[in-house]
Amino acid sequence: MYDNLAILAAFAFLFSVIAGRIERSAITGPMIYVLFGLLAGPMVFGFLKMDVQAVELRVIADLTLALVLFIDAANADLSTLRTHAIIPRRMLLIGLPLAIALGIGAGWVIFPELGFYEVCLLATMLAATDAALGKGVVTNQAVPARLREGLNAESGLNDGMCVPVLLVFLVLATGESHGEGGTAQALTLVAEEIGIGAAVGLVFAYFAVKILRIALKRGWFTDIWAQIPVIGLALACFATADRLHGSGYIAAFLGGLLFGHMTRRTHELVQAGEGVAELLAMLTWVVFGAVAVGQSWVVMTWPVLLYSLLSLTVIRMLPNILALTRSGEGWEPKFFLAWFGPRGLATIVFFVIVADANLPGEPIIQSVVVCTITLCIVAHGVTANAWAKRIANSQFNTTS
Repeated sequence: MYDNLAILAAFAFLFSVIAGRIERSAITGPMIYVLFGLLAGPMVFGFLKMDVQAVELRVIADLTLALVLFIDAANADLSTLRTHAIIPRRMLLIGLPLAIALGIGAGWVIFPELGFYEVCLLATMLAATDAALGKGVVTNQAVPARLREGLNAESGLNDGMCVPVLLVFLVLATGESHGEGGTAQALTLVAEEIGIGAAVGLVFAYFAVKILRIALKRGWFTDIWAQIPVIGLALACFATADRLHGSGYIAAFLGGLLFGHMTRRTHELVQAGEGVAELLAMLTWVVFGAVAVGQSWVVMTWPVLLYSLLSLTVIRMLPNILALTRSGEGWEPKFFLAWFGPRGLATIVFFVIVADANLPGEPIIQSVVVCTITLCIVAHGVTANAWAKRIANSQFNTTS
């Protein structure tokens, strides 16, 4: 255990001292994390001796995503988001369902060996975008505010909206593989997941801010402990909603939105949480590289690679470009918004959930998930800074 800890700690230290230089290059942190995990893991040099179970990987990814969603939402510019709400609204209500539908159609053709609901699960897992991997774009001040806030809101709510859809398909897929029904039971999950998640996030954030105001007024706060409330609140929103069978992702994101709206010390309070989230993200991607990437890529097939490439391009982009028709955006902003929908932590969590069901098509689903995430880390990482600079200086940086 301590061998792994020493290696990971040394890697975290070394990366932290060059992080600023990396952020200005075409290479991103997740690209380095995954590559390090692959090289140090059992498939190459074997320095890291990982025995990580699926449930442990899910916990790490869940905690990371909860923090990222809460912090990104707390830092959101609500005035800009309200003014340009048409972007996330259309991408979530039109683009997301169309992307799932198109993913199902492509999967049905490319993987005839999968059951119908297994294809539905695969399409839903890969429709969820990753706020952590998209951070380089949504925090880049060179990107017009309406595009940053639109992508931030879409990625924040996207995961939570996909959870009930995933669970519906999972119940149906389990019933399909065991000859059982379950449609009525599955449909009730949608309202429960969204409603409970929203209620928990908003209630927790509201009362948390009230308590913080009392503490600040009476001088109970200290500089050291001021770093803790956001981390505790984000995880409390997520875990409580999940325990009550709601969407922890929606709870974390909406809780962060309300927290940021109600408090004027947002940056000061969330700064420590950002560091913790980055460290957890680093750990998640190193583990992913060590235990999943090498094993999946050595048995990669052409159908898996084809579907992964389609998922990154046509399946994600076409529905969102159509959804943004008559939104007032020019062609380049539409392509920009449609392109930057990275798959990552949420997709990993979704796969772990599906893996517990022991479906017949699990090996294919795992290969597609790993392939898509790996390609996504590279493709979106390489293009993030370059396209952000271009769109900042482009004639399309205002709505048409």
